[in-house]
Amino acid sequence: MDKAELESFLKVLPPVDFCCVYGSALHPNNHEKSTMVDYILGVSDPEQWHSQNLKMNKRHYASWLAHLGGARMITQIADEIGVGVHFNPFVSWNDKMFKYGIVRMHDLVQDILNWERFYLSGRLQKPVHILVDNLDLENVNSSNLRAAISAALLLLPPKFTEVKKIVQGQFDLFQSRYKSFLEEYEAKELLRLTSYGSRQTNISQDCGLSVARHLVNTLPPMVRSQMGMKLGEKTKLSDSGMNFNLSLADLW
Repeated sequence: MDKAELESFLKVLPPVDFCCVYGSALHPNNHEKSTMVDYILGVSDPEQWHSQNLKMNKRHYASWLAHLGGARMITQIADEIGVGVHFNPFVSWNDKMFKYGIVRMHDLVQDILNWERFYLSGRLQKPVHILVDNLDLENVNSSNLRAAISAALLLLPPKFTEVKKIVQGQFDLFQSRYKSFLEEYEAKELLRLTSYGSRQTNISQDCGLSVARHLVNTLPPMVRSQMGMKLGEKTKLSDSGMNFNLSLADLW
């Protein structure tokens, strides 16, 4: 589906502040009409949004929620039982199948910055196609992508290989999403990239204390706090990554 087709579905919904498409619909070789198109929709007030959407698209909701719960219950279930997102799946429109999840913008931003639930932040570390971005969330998500790289480097050995097979089918999308950040880390001499043909890139990283400190400092505050509580005063990073004894104070 092209951008115009993806945007056309939004016209049947109440306005949103943020919208991205994710999942198999972005697969460059996926031409199956039966594939469900997945959306994440960010709104300022989910209860108000659901109230409007129930009037416009009541059939998108489970019948018991639409008739017995209403907008307030839909929002409460998402907030108190779920991960802050309410999904309407199997929505048929214009001979295609859609699924969309609604999240409060404040919760979305907090998850991106702090990995509070690591649900949508994890999703936004993968390839997505942004259709609406009224609050420049793509820029906010830069810290999420940097943190993802830092977390990976802390867990990986000094030398490893980037192989297309790891993200087969979406390698180019992943590469374009992270290329500028990898180049940024290379410029800071945190890692070194060596290409061997189109299918493989050898990567080596500096495992010194100063680099570990930099990587840890790019992780979300909540993650750093949990590391401190779980590891205590002394920690040893495993042999699969950086290997030395140090106090947590050295990393902060």
